[in-house]
Amino acid sequence: MTADFFTALVLFAMAGFSDALDGFLAKHYHWESRLGSILDPLADKLLLVASFAALTWLDLLPYWLLWLVLGRDVLIVVGALAYHYIVGKFELLPLWSSKINTALQISLVLLVMFHQQVLFGAQYWITIMTWLVVGSIINSGGEYLIVWGLRAWKTSKEQ
Repeated sequence: MTADFFTALVLFAMAGFSDALDGFLAKHYHWESRLGSILDPLADKLLLVASFAALTWLDLLPYWLLWLVLGRDVLIVVGALAYHYIVGKFELLPLWSSKINTALQISLVLLVMFHQQVLFGAQYWITIMTWLVVGSIINSGGEYLIVWGLRAWKTSKEQ
């Protein structure tokens, strides 16, 4: 089982590095596009949700946390689609709370995998990181509701 977590760590690190490199190159050389601004965060979310699902399946993370992660992501996607079809086209700009949430989720996944590989006895830190992720999910999801709700309200008042 240890080898499986080592492979997972390597693949997760490669995915993270390639995502960071892709983001840097896109910004540095102005290779940005609307499609890329949609697909990049979706790919990030797919990686994180798959990681949370796998760790939950292995009983390394609680099911309620997976449902909370999924719920926030569904809320954002449904909200974005509703905004697009009801209010109009919008620029998909992630909020800082979302970037922090993503960083905390990545940190939790890495910590759980490291715990399985080498950091035996890190359960205390996994518990703390889990609650930081919970707080971040609530904060970020709430901020998306407020920010995009206000934008939708202002846009509808202007029309």
